[in-house]
Amino acid sequence: MNATVNNLILVADVGGTNLNLALLVPQGGGYRVHRKDRFSTQGEPSFLAPIQRFLAAEPGHRPVRACLAGAGPVVDHRIHLTNAPWDMDGPELERELGIPVRLINDFTALSCGVLGLDLTDAGQVTPLPHGDGSLPAVDPRGVILVVGAGTGLGVGFLVRTPQGPRAYPSEGGHIGLPVFDDDSLAFWRHLATGLPGPPGAELAVSGQGLARIFQFLLDSGRASGTADTTAILDLPAVDQPAAISARATADPVCRRAMAMFVDLYARVCAELCAVFLPTGGLFLAGGIPAKNGAHLLSGGRFMARFEQNYRTHLDHLCRETPVFLVRDYDLSLFGAAQALSCLD
Repeated sequence: MNATVNNLILVADVGGTNLNLALLVPQGGGYRVHRKDRFSTQGEPSFLAPIQRFLAAEPGHRPVRACLAGAGPVVDHRIHLTNAPWDMDGPELERELGIPVRLINDFTALSCGVLGLDLTDAGQVTPLPHGDGSLPAVDPRGVILVVGAGTGLGVGFLVRTPQGPRAYPSEGGHIGLPVFDDDSLAFWRHLATGLPGPPGAELAVSGQGLARIFQFLLDSGRASGTADTTAILDLPAVDQPAAISARATADPVCRRAMAMFVDLYARVCAELCAVFLPTGGLFLAGGIPAKNGAHLLSGGRFMARFEQNYRTHLDHLCRETPVFLVRDYDLSLFGAAQALSCLD
């Protein structure tokens, strides 16, 4: 199908770090990318400004509608972004762009995008084997759960209905931070200092969460500083998580921080699985798992902690849950377009 002004869809995925825009063309029951670009969320003065530049680069190809996903709840056709310096205003965007605009939560987009994944394609997903080596089959009628760590921690889910799949956002990234050993208890207490309530999972299972774990290990004397740790602490806060993960193989403090991060991520997922019973699959999405799959897979660490529960029937539940690491970074963009049907 040719890209024409009659069928292009503008989609966006707005996170705390990156703002991804694309024009998609409906094709064969799915979509293909006509053009896409990436911007810095923190470096833009508003949401409208990068959209206008993006569309101005190809004035002959105007979208007929838009579905734009952001990291925050949708209230009155607006999204107050939780990790960005500006908000997404649906009525303003419709006025300025002159097209219908739908705003959705970013994990609603990811949940819808999972429907288009080819689970046999290693470029799109990596199945995580359970402790016994098994890879449970996906129930095509089951609930799908998406848990993604990036700048923040997002949770979305998709339910099959007689009218078709329906995706829903949640604030599941703010469930309580799990405690499972002496280190996690000490970390919980460390984070709780000065907070009006108990610390939530996002404080640890996110990019800045990894930096907090790293700092905690040093401040508590659980790890001794090295030349690498000094260099990392000298970096701007936004750059520290990537530096920690990049040095996790060579530097002992970074390695311990990443291991603790994986353990906490796994426990958050296990607790969410007890709520959602995702026989349709648990999908680990977001920038951190996509870029750090080796750390999740190494020694089966993620799955070992995921399957370690206080009741036998919960162990059984986790062992029957298909778990996938999402490697397709454009999943949220395709999911935004697919959401136009998943949410109707």
